[in-house]
Parts: sequence; C-alpha cells; structure tokens
Amino acid sequence: MQKDDLYSSGEFAKMAHVSVRTIRYYDKQNILKPTYITDYGARFYSHEDLVRLQQILLLKYLGFSLDDIREITIDDSNSQMLLNSLNMQLKLVQDRIEQMQMVEKAIKDTTAALTKEHHVDWSQMLELIHLTNAENSIKTQYQNASNISARINLHNLYSHNEQHWFNWLYDNYDIQPGIKVLEIGCGSGALWTQNMDKVPADINIYLSDISQGMIRDTRRAIGLADTRFSFGTFDCENIPYKDEEFDLVIANHVLFYCENIDTALSEVNRVLKKGGRFICSTYGNKHMCEIDKLVKSFDNRINLSSNKLYEKFGLDNGEDFLKLHFNSIQMKPYEDYLEVDQAEPLMEYILSCHGNQNEYILSKYQEFKDFVEQRTKTPFHITKEAGIFVCVK
Repeated sequence: MQKDDLYSSGEFAKMAHVSVRTIRYYDKQNILKPTYITDYGARFYSHEDLVRLQQILLLKYLGFSLDDIREITIDDSNSQMLLNSLNMQLKLVQDRIEQMQMVEKAIKDTTAALTKEHHVDWSQMLELIHLTNAENSIKTQYQNASNISARINLHNLYSHNEQHWFNWLYDNYDIQPGIKVLEIGCGSGALWTQNMDKVPADINIYLSDISQGMIRDTRRAIGLADTRFSFGTFDCENIPYKDEEFDLVIANHVLFYCENIDTALSEVNRVLKKGGRFICSTYGNKHMCEIDKLVKSFDNRINLSSNKLYEKFGLDNGEDFLKLHFNSIQMKPYEDYLEVDQAEPLMEYILSCHGNQNEYILSKYQEFKDFVEQRTKTPFHITKEAGIFVCVK
C-alpha cells in the first residue's frame, strides 16, 4: 500500500469527524486497529478503515455494546464481507425507522386518548412500553440475519451443483396456479425472492415465522404491493388457521428447532387438505462435517453447535416422525459439495455458528486466520448432505 493511501491518526479522525481520543480508544479496545504502524509507533489508517469506522459508529449509535461490535466487525477487510455487513446495517436502520414510526403513532394515540377522555388508556400504554423495550429484539435480529447471510454466502460462492438450493427446492415443490401455500419458518424469504419469476399470478402464499424481525425482512423484500403474499408471526406448534385450509405446507430447515416436533407435525396435518402435501428439508449427519473437524484441529474445545440438529430431526430419522402423521413419505437428496479456496468466507461461516467458537477464536484471531489460509491454499472439500421429505396426507 502506498503511503499516499494512508492517513495519520489526526488526519483520519478529522476525516471521520471524531476525536483522536476516540480513534485511540477503539484501537485499545481491539475494535479498530491501524493498517500500518511505523517502527516509532506512529499509526496510519486506510480508506477500508474508514468504512469499518462507519460501521462501528452506526452500531454504537443503534445501541450495541463494544463487545457486540468487536464480535460483529472482527474482520471486514474482504469486500464480500463488507457488502454483507453494509446490507445488514441497512436492514437494521430500516427496522429502527419502522419501530420509531410505531412508537410515534403510539405516543400520539395515547396523547389523543388522554386529551379526549382525561384518563390513561392502559392497553395503549402497555403497547407503548412494549415498543420502547423492543431494542434488544432488533439487535438480536440483526445478528441472526448477519449469521444467516454468512452461511448462505459460503454456499453461493462454492456450491458445485449448478442449480442453487432455493431453486432446487422450488422446483421440487411443484407449485401450481390456484393453490394455497403455507410456509412455516420462512426466514428471510429467500425461497421466494430467488424464484419470483416462477411464482404463478393466481396463487395465495402465507409466509410465517416465529421472529417478527424475519417477517419484517421478508415483507420488505417481497413488497406489500404483491397481493399473492400474506405474512404472519406465530409458532408452528400453534398454527392459527382452520382445518384443511392449505394445499401445500413447506418447512425449510425448521422442524429440528421445534420444542415438540410431533405437535408441530400434528398442526401441519390439521391445516392440510386431504391429498395435500407437506414438504420439509433437513440435514444428514455428514453435512459440513469437515468444518467441524477443521476447527477442532485448531482447538478441540470448540463446538460449532450446542446440539446436533440432524439428531433431533434429520435425513436419517425424519421418517420416523413423519410416518405417524402422513400416509406417503418420499426422501429426495440434494446432490452437492463445496470446494473452498479462500479463507474469508469460510471464517465468516465459522464465526456465524451457534456454538462456543468465538470464546476460543476471537482472542487468537490472526493465528486462526493464518491457520485457515494455510488449509485453503488447495481447495478445501466440504461435504453437503441435505434433502427433503415429500409427504402426502
């Protein structure tokens, strides 16, 4: 990097409209390290550091702690990671705008009721309290969405099956005009946004998730003007629709998160029409197993997941649950694997997992980065074992 591309701490602080003390503080907290340090200890920053600082300041403004920020922004030097991060920040800002608009309306409604009736409407007051306490759920949603983006990105970059997962899923759903579809656990709505050109004009699709944040993201991605889609927030163990209402129910990597799988399947069966189909996807026990072996060879205390989801409901045992509720069951595998030749997307995937990896990796991040870079000098093979069960009522 040329010296002309670097800025002293004072120049960098002035460009960013913050104090030098702030820059030094973030350096000391291991959140924003300089790109270059001279032998005499002078610190210099790059344009990439300016983007990183923007992210740090926005997350701080939105209420994230320094520990949260350190974990979220551990390494944004890769352009794809930066792009993913900026997209997630945009969603977070949009969520906050929607939340504050609802708070504004709740305050106006409460004020109007108090002015007119001269007493407090306690139901409106409780709604206002609920809205103003929603900050933690928005932050959690941001982190969850970031993790999902990291995992999808690895598959998008390195999958060898030319038909991507969501396209393969859609084609296997055999969605026809005029039917009524329910998806439970729709997540970000990627199944639909990536197949929008195939969705019939004459169709009713109900998208649901237990997370209000996910439903906000999905609604925003699809657009309220698209009347084919309706949105709801509920637990799939208590589906709020009448008996035999849907022709097709979809659950994409959802059942292994259910507290009671039999209850969820009973609800799915109840809302399906006779002859209707239930299609659910899950993993096998070899899925991404090489990544688990990789991190354990770095530190054998690392567990990327607190539990093995495929043991709760997977390709090997899923039929045992399903046959109690459906007459016909067929398993279809998705043939694919990954060959990863860059460290950054793989590291991003690892850091997005739900296990204890950050406890052992973040303090030795550069050592871990060097370790993964060495392993990906030749393409790192990763097994994928996923598929669907097609069930008929």
